[in-house]
Amino acid sequence: MAQTPPALYANITTVSISPRLSLPSYRITKRAFDLCLGALLILPLTLTALALLLLNPLLNPGPLFFVQTRMGQGGLPFSAWKFRTMAPATKQRGALDGLEQNRLSVFTRALRKTRLDELPQIINVLRGEMTLIGPRPDSFEQAQAYCRAVGGYSQRLSVLPGISGFAQTEVGYVENLGGVRRKVAADLYYIRNASLSLDLWITWRTIMVVLQRKGA
Repeated sequence: MAQTPPALYANITTVSISPRLSLPSYRITKRAFDLCLGALLILPLTLTALALLLLNPLLNPGPLFFVQTRMGQGGLPFSAWKFRTMAPATKQRGALDGLEQNRLSVFTRALRKTRLDELPQIINVLRGEMTLIGPRPDSFEQAQAYCRAVGGYSQRLSVLPGISGFAQTEVGYVENLGGVRRKVAADLYYIRNASLSLDLWITWRTIMVVLQRKGA
């Protein structure tokens, strides 16, 4: 599948869900893919956790995991797990504030670039709270603010959130509302065109992003 130019989804303001999303064959195959690949990633998750237990006291002192309440399908809250990469906050962060880069060390930036910090969310996938490919979930507080501030944001909640997605591979990290709007447009494109072939293409693109260490 060729890369989809941003112009194809930049002007979407309403979204019709892909009919494939309601097909039992698509849902069963997507869930089977999540379970099989998720099971294979349990070993890398365990090995990474053990390595961080040894390295964190020197390079990233503090808890191993970061647990955050995020907004899932249907607007329901769930607890998303990550390896912690941010130093403890010195002040409360607002819902619409950008990423606080000064709280990232060289070591934790590397974790983010390689996406190793996302590995614990495999547990969320196995529990059925997330899928491997879908719109990335935001913190519950941020999601509430974005629902009010960004047109179309709430329509992302019609599907399970994912560890990676079309917005992550094609837009990447964003730090302002303009960037959030671009990500929402990409997510709505995915929801309107969801298919197994698109999921596989996004999986491949995710691998390429990780190998090129671009972050997303």
